[in-house]
Amino acid sequence: MFNTTGMKKILDFISLKKGEEAREKVLENVKANTSFRGSNLWILACAIVIASIGLNVNSAAVIIGAMLISPLMGPIVGTGFALGILDLSLLKKSLKNLIVATFVSLLVSAAYFYISPFKETQSELLSRTNPNIYDVLIAFLGGLVGVIAITRVEKGNPIPGVAIATALMPPLCTAGYGLAVGNLAYFAGALYLYMINSVFICLSTFLIVKYLKYPAVFEIDKNRQMRIRNGITALLIILIIPSIYIAYNLISEKKYNQSVIDFIDKELISNGYVLIYKKVDFYSQPKKIELAFLTKKFSPPELQLLNDKLKYYGIENSQLIIKQDTTDIKKIIKGELEGTQSLLNEKELRIAELEKKLNSRIYDNESILSETKILFPEIQTISIADHSFSVSKDSADVIPVLIYKSKKDLSAPVKYKLIEWLKKKLNKPKIQLFRL
Repeated sequence: MFNTTGMKKILDFISLKKGEEAREKVLENVKANTSFRGSNLWILACAIVIASIGLNVNSAAVIIGAMLISPLMGPIVGTGFALGILDLSLLKKSLKNLIVATFVSLLVSAAYFYISPFKETQSELLSRTNPNIYDVLIAFLGGLVGVIAITRVEKGNPIPGVAIATALMPPLCTAGYGLAVGNLAYFAGALYLYMINSVFICLSTFLIVKYLKYPAVFEIDKNRQMRIRNGITALLIILIIPSIYIAYNLISEKKYNQSVIDFIDKELISNGYVLIYKKVDFYSQPKKIELAFLTKKFSPPELQLLNDKLKYYGIENSQLIIKQDTTDIKKIIKGELEGTQSLLNEKELRIAELEKKLNSRIYDNESILSETKILFPEIQTISIADHSFSVSKDSADVIPVLIYKSKKDLSAPVKYKLIEWLKKKLNKPKIQLFRL
């Protein structure tokens, strides 16, 4: 009796029935958000351009803004609801609008990147060209959170977070970038990520609708239900298998590279050899590890011994190649060998490290201003630099100080958002803000 009562309390505690919105109202909202006419169409067009600009200038803040305003989740959620309640009319409408939105997004983003003078492949673009199983989990869990929030009376804060986590707009714009520059690998990878996000948001919606037992619009026979389930299962398997393979390769490559680093540190650098070049090719057959040292020359028996030691570090199916030709060494030292890592010697490494630290304290005011104007249009111009604030007689804090010019002073909430954004962008714990 106690166990039954306790289990009932637990099930009641985690039940989604409490706080549920009236189902007629939920369906009305879902149907309204599947449409891409009027305001939704304008919002979609603006989100496409904003996301493309963010990817172009490598600004995470601008990309997040585009994700928050993008209406793409509407028809995806509508598709999940339609499958859950067997509403063929809603299913056709949702799929039609999703296809239209997808093609419009691809065309607009491709047009933007085609006319843009800046076509460098930024890190924000690259991060959306190689999806894996983790993207599947994010899309599925994000979709669950989103549809649960949609069916609540109190929507709360999850919806903006879901828009950011599932990230539908940036992969589409990245696919447009791939079309614009003629890189089919980028196009395919980004479009695959978009498909993963769309399908698994739809799946999570379908499961929640079934769990909440929304009534079907009309009944269908068991054979047809089985065909629908089999179709959904087949689609999920087709999408999941490549993502698992990519994730496995990614983990294997990282593990391999770490083993190579351990081998080089313990067998070579610890003996005082100065490494000036390293290149690891994980995808060749056999895998190749190319190294070069400043002065050390290895005899054939030494090279064979090093190759034999690879297996003790878990480095299988690999060939160690040490470049010892004088011409190659000269090219490496001059930095003329494409794709090399010139390490040279400890003195030059120290100089490079100090130069990096010095450059990190010089801010690109022009770049920061261009992003600031997008996020905070009221700001006309800015200047940012590090300033020392005395803490005690023997110490001082170095804090970035931003001086801005605007027609009127910023409100307290806007100042707070500006400071928090700068902290994130500059990776600084403190920011001082002054108006000119």
